Amino acid sequence: MTDFTLREFALDLETPLGTAKETITERRGVLVGVDRYGPDGTRIRGIGEAAPLTPWTESYDECISSLRGLTAESGEEDQSVDGDGGLLDGLGPAARHGVTLAAADATARTKGVSLAEHLTSAAATDGVAETVPVNGTVGDGSVEETVDAAETAVADGFDCLKLKVGARDLETDLERLRAVRDAVGDDVTLRADVNGAWSRAEANRAVGVLAELDFAYVEQPLAADDLAGHSDLRGRGVDIALDESVNGADGLSRGVAAYADVVVLKPMAQGGPRATVSVGRHVRSQGVTPVVTTTIDAVVARTAAVHVAAAIPEIPACGLATGDYLSDDVAADPCPVVDGAVAVPEGPGLAGDAFDELLDVE
Repeated sequence: MTDFTLREFALDLETPLGTAKETITERRGVLVGVDRYGPDGTRIRGIGEAAPLTPWTESYDECISSLRGLTAESGEEDQSVDGDGGLLDGLGPAARHGVTLAAADATARTKGVSLAEHLTSAAATDGVAETVPVNGTVGDGSVEETVDAAETAVADGFDCLKLKVGARDLETDLERLRAVRDAVGDDVTLRADVNGAWSRAEANRAVGVLAELDFAYVEQPLAADDLAGHSDLRGRGVDIALDESVNGADGLSRGVAAYADVVVLKPMAQGGPRATVSVGRHVRSQGVTPVVTTTIDAVVARTAAVHVAAAIPEIPACGLATGDYLSDDVAADPCPVVDGAVAVPEGPGLAGDAFDELLDVE
């Protein structure tokens, strides 16, 4: 039998976050507890987080409604929450993430291993990383503001930066990117994130400039459904990465080798840690580079994303340095960013007993 506990939360953002459809001022989510009982009646509780963010996941109302329905059915025997089917049928990706993460945490704690080790034990024997490199993120701003933010991030220890573009006209954005390259030098890896804002003509112009500036990749330069357009941009000196195209209800994950060099995987949008590791390992085997990022999650899901990244071989810098977007959090961070990297908690589970008080574990 599996028992569930739910606790809703709302966290203000330090500054508003603009997406394709709205401006977000807070992150609402649900902490999910999954209780497992051994033969002797001992309870092991795992914790997960469901933090929906449209358009990548279902809405908050849909998420909380499905989780409440799940708890009402939890007394049924032989209903799986570890994989497809069972009680997970019909859940959106964020709700599924919360439940499967909690179940995986409980199982890993029962086994006495870290979540990353649990996620790889059935799929591979190549071990897990002890640390994960992370990129700094530079938001939209004037040329001067962008350069200042980039220099600050480098001073803080980041050797990989992702710059937000697409909100301004193309020539202004290219000026910003040139200025950053001049400011930080050739030893810092640069990425550009467009969020699907460019037309094909703009993307064709921009890719040539980004190649000259030695950018590692440009993320989602075109609309999510323009896979052919993304394919046409490849092979021109800068890698093409997909985000919105591979995350969400209509996302394409396993057939991306024809359209992209890099995929950005959001565990909250992929439906959970194990699903994300599976996709990451698969695309890696197809010659596509996976990068793991959060969806501006609270600390439980951010910690899980660190384990996910650690469970994917040869992972490059990931978008996990997002805790500073929040003005507060549900708990202290057990794996803070230090000099552009995050140490993977040894466990057991997510981070030992770091989150036990969140759901009033006895």
